[in-house]
Amino acid sequence: MSAISRRAVICDFGGVLTSPLIGAFVAVQEQSGASVEALSGAMAGIAEATGRHPLSELEKGLITESDFLSMLEAQLDGEVTLRGFRETYFSALHPNPEMIDYMAGLRSRGLRTALLTNNVREWEPLWRAKLPQLDRTFEVVVDSAYVGMRKPEPEIYELTVERLGGGVTAEECVFIDDSDANCAAARELGMYAVQFVETEPAIAEVEAAVGAG
Repeated sequence: MSAISRRAVICDFGGVLTSPLIGAFVAVQEQSGASVEALSGAMAGIAEATGRHPLSELEKGLITESDFLSMLEAQLDGEVTLRGFRETYFSALHPNPEMIDYMAGLRSRGLRTALLTNNVREWEPLWRAKLPQLDRTFEVVVDSAYVGMRKPEPEIYELTVERLGGGVTAEECVFIDDSDANCAAARELGMYAVQFVETEPAIAEVEAAVGAG
């Protein structure tokens, strides 16, 4: 068991503090007629043609949601319309109250807490509405769309640690995310990463990590 004293917990939003993201994408598929596979293929086609992945550009705030959706529709030859994407997506994305309460409890126990999310500027009112106690739960919120970087780029993890302040180091942080790639990047920086699949095992692993040392 590591002797490192872990003082901070950095948590993802979608798929950790909410229901799984696949449910939201299925809702978009049913509303638009565009399958998840078709959307992924369209984004790959745009990336190949332009040298820039449209989702990465969107989540870094470099293009608007409207531009992103227009590019996808064009890549799909106008066979589908993606207007209303965000409303459909968020209507099927539900808070995970047990995990939200757990994060709030960690802060009340004296641990530093940060939310680190890859997100979209135009989506901010919708995703924040899922976390009405956001500012009481998290000291720091780092949104990719406002800082021009995204997970798994190491700079966004480093920025989050810097904003926590108080001399907190990456090695003193526990990172929770549903993405294997995002967790791998956190580990490269020295964080203890918990890949979220289900709530109870994730909480147990975080508890073991913050209780060590």
